[in-house]
Amino acid sequence: MEKEVLAYIRQNKMIEKGDTVLAGVSGGSDSMAMLRILKKLQQELGITLRVVHVHHGIRGEEADRDSTFVEKICREWEIPCTVYYYDVPGLSREWKLGEEETGRLVRKEAFQKEIAQMQNASVKIALAHNQEDLAETMLHNLCRGTGLRGLCTMRSVAGEIIRPILCLSREKIAEYLAENEIRHIQDSTNLSDEYTRNRIRHHILPALEQEVNKKAAEHMAETAERIFQAEEYLTQQSAAILPVFQTEEGYCFTDQFFEQPKIIQTYALQQAMERLAGRRKDLTAVHYEKVLKLYEMQTGRRISLPYQMEARRTYDGVVLKNKTEVVVAGEEWELLIPGTVTCPLGEFSAEIFSYEGQKIEEKKYTKWLDYDRIEKNPCIRTRKTGDYLVINAQGNTKKLNRCMIDEKIPAEKRDTVPLVTCGEEILWMVGGRMNERYKINPQTRKVLVLNYQGGYKNE
Repeated sequence: MEKEVLAYIRQNKMIEKGDTVLAGVSGGSDSMAMLRILKKLQQELGITLRVVHVHHGIRGEEADRDSTFVEKICREWEIPCTVYYYDVPGLSREWKLGEEETGRLVRKEAFQKEIAQMQNASVKIALAHNQEDLAETMLHNLCRGTGLRGLCTMRSVAGEIIRPILCLSREKIAEYLAENEIRHIQDSTNLSDEYTRNRIRHHILPALEQEVNKKAAEHMAETAERIFQAEEYLTQQSAAILPVFQTEEGYCFTDQFFEQPKIIQTYALQQAMERLAGRRKDLTAVHYEKVLKLYEMQTGRRISLPYQMEARRTYDGVVLKNKTEVVVAGEEWELLIPGTVTCPLGEFSAEIFSYEGQKIEEKKYTKWLDYDRIEKNPCIRTRKTGDYLVINAQGNTKKLNRCMIDEKIPAEKRDTVPLVTCGEEILWMVGGRMNERYKINPQTRKVLVLNYQGGYKNE
């Protein structure tokens, strides 16, 4: 087993002589197998080996047991060990994140704290993921919706992070532990089907291995490697064309850009948005697709994007940049459904749910609309000539200006009132009246919930 892992380490150039390897050890079967193998290979690899264990403050006495166990094993094997304590439930509430995401962040912080003490040593962080972990991640991301990147996120080497036992199956690891009488502990949360990943682990992946191919996880690991190669190639090709379209403020994607293959357009746009935003989180295929579709629209159309970015159709093409907070007459921002749009007029969030007679929320800045009746994608803008509302069940209409007068909106403020529109038809005059055509009724099947924050309010 050690020889197989050694060959995998060398094949992927994970470790260099003189490196300090920080092994993340929970005390479970995978991390204990990895630690034992690295200890056996320590002299041959020429590395310094240390252990980092994170106590998440979640499982009470069981978590205390885990920390004590890891510390005891490290003393026996003569490996330096540092235990970091975090109140993950408390931090989860404070940071307004799920416990799983909070746990990931504190583990990252623990490793960074440990690295800070290494005084410029060459450090690698060893994580104990195996072939089934990779397969479960692929299945999870595939079912939630993903691009190529999401199908190859678990890499053997990713910067300072290495995964020395990614070449091993769970079965091989179990055999290794038994043959070498290596003690390990069981995290009770791994037995519960409460988490999606556990349901994949306990039911879906075993069914694939039993009913389709017993080497399903192994083959998925091989496929992930090929996907990674394709991902790298597409990233390189799209990065090569980006400088042509870069401007002082951001990017201007001209006709030449839209002559590229669609996948190159998407990858280039993805990189451009990540560079402007300074991060990757919350940028999704929905955002890329909406920006690309602007090219087919009329000049002046605009959409707001996460991290204070915006895209606008101009005579030259599609401009992507960090947005300014100035409202120009005639500008529109397409509503993201579902999603959130932040624009100079305020923040609009939209979601859809199935209607089963739920009580309608009577809030001034939250409106429920019959989504099945909306034929076009709504936009956000201020008023223009020709705007109207349907004012009763009979379908009678009234000009928007007359409605604003009836609502006693001062003349000097009427040009700043945010509107949710479909063409000239007003769905909702924010802070005031909504269109009668789209009110919820017994025949409604899907509800569009719009919520508004910030900007102008008709008080």
